[in-house]
Amino acid sequence: MIVPDAANMRSMLRSVWRPLVVLFAFDMLIAVLYVYGGQRWLSVRDIPLSIFGGAIGVIVGFRNTSSYQRWWEARTLWGAIVNYSRTFARQSLTMIIVPCDGSEEDRRRAEEIRQRLVLLQVAYVHSLRCQLRSHAAWQGLDSFYNAQQMEIVRSQRNIPVFIQQEMSELLAECLKNGWLDSMRWTSIDQSLAALMNAQGGAERIKNTPMPRQYDYLPRLFVRLYCFLLPFGMVANLGMFTPVGSSLVGLIFLALDEVGRDLENPFENREHDIPMSSISQTIEINLKQLLRQAEIPVPEPAVKGILW
Repeated sequence: MIVPDAANMRSMLRSVWRPLVVLFAFDMLIAVLYVYGGQRWLSVRDIPLSIFGGAIGVIVGFRNTSSYQRWWEARTLWGAIVNYSRTFARQSLTMIIVPCDGSEEDRRRAEEIRQRLVLLQVAYVHSLRCQLRSHAAWQGLDSFYNAQQMEIVRSQRNIPVFIQQEMSELLAECLKNGWLDSMRWTSIDQSLAALMNAQGGAERIKNTPMPRQYDYLPRLFVRLYCFLLPFGMVANLGMFTPVGSSLVGLIFLALDEVGRDLENPFENREHDIPMSSISQTIEINLKQLLRQAEIPVPEPAVKGILW
């Protein structure tokens, strides 16, 4: 994600410069043939460029709105993951209580489970981020599992679900031993369910691409409109046709590119959801709750981009 105070004109031009160069060269050819070559038939004054432009603007705008809705829903889901990760960690550390008559072994085991649940939530977030980006979801989990356990983790098709299953089993152990009552169990289970719902929403966006027509038709109409621009402008602008046509073409090409940048928010590109930064924030928050001495630093922006 490009941070708000970073200049992004270079990013936009990098996306559209090739078709813009082709458009400028084509405009120059039309202008030279019309002005110096006497090819007056190249001027087609009757092309309703304003009507075509308005219609195409509506189509591209509708597509961009749909793309932004996908992007914003993805960001909302990751915001929910942040909130419920903090809630789950707080619940795990404060609601698992050994009765006064419990043994020292019970207290030690309960403390291990509290610590393990919070660390597993950190592992869950990192594995979900990697899975959504189509990376190996076990990357970075070596600090949470030993070598034998990692072999089991690597064999899973959905590692975040596997991690949450382990968390549920630890909570079931606490319930069985009387360290959780039914009300506290229900409260913690609701947090786990909310995390699973957020994961399902993110996977739905990841696995459901925009309809093919949304990708093909707007680009076709924009290219066609850019092709017609010099024919409608050359009679009035003459040799300035490449300037006027390219400026108008830049607007439509950029608008078309905006939707493409936002429609898939989990592809690890510069306009995507900054899942690395969000995951790092969750890890920082949860390790602070554990009062660990070594706390990671926030993920920095790299050349104006937060990953």
